[in-house]
Amino acid sequence: MSGHSKWSTIKRKKGAADAKRGIAFTRVSKDITLAAREYGGNPESNPALRLAIKKAKNVNMPIANIDRAIKKGTGELPGVSYEDYIYEGYGPSGVAILIVILTDNKNRTLPEIRSLMTKNGGNLGESGCVNWMFEKKGIINIKSDRISEDVILEILELGIDDISNDEEYYEILMKPENFENISKFLENKDILVDGEVALVSKNTVKVDSDSADKIINLINILENHEDVQNVYSNFEIE
Repeated sequence: MSGHSKWSTIKRKKGAADAKRGIAFTRVSKDITLAAREYGGNPESNPALRLAIKKAKNVNMPIANIDRAIKKGTGELPGVSYEDYIYEGYGPSGVAILIVILTDNKNRTLPEIRSLMTKNGGNLGESGCVNWMFEKKGIINIKSDRISEDVILEILELGIDDISNDEEYYEILMKPENFENISKFLENKDILVDGEVALVSKNTVKVDSDSADKIINLINILENHEDVQNVYSNFEIE
């Protein structure tokens, strides 16, 4: 999982910059609306909504915006109908690129994403071409100075798949069904949790720094598109 950890470190550093952009509001608002539409508007009984709300608060979205996004999802307010899709393809050096889309107009979004890929060293592929390279995992990041060794030992007994440390953060991987219980366990110990259920590459492809720069540039460009919720890849920087 070391390759994933290295990419997660990059993603965390990018996250601070992304939070300053207005697109962050758009992205988390869509997450909230979709979660409320699929599982209901009560965060206590809807883990996906609770996580989306936490992300919204992390980027300082006003409570009124959060409430409005929930009501759009539950049908209490009229709003745009979003559909989710996964686009698959390849980036520079042939690395896998998997793009999670949430859009109200697929006919607009698909050619725009294809154009961004083509212009920046990538290309879209057929459905299923790289999806098999990834698996869904619960991911929790915790600052190393916020968690003790005793708590880490307790976490190991709760059923995790892997844990790694890059000095600044611990990254904990688990099955998606264990994400909620482990998150609550940590929150009950007043430990700030930054986490999500996401796709993790089963194996990584090592690339040199020049190729990595091109891949990261492509991912940055894709993530700046308003309909892109997440971008996943399987590269590891040598």
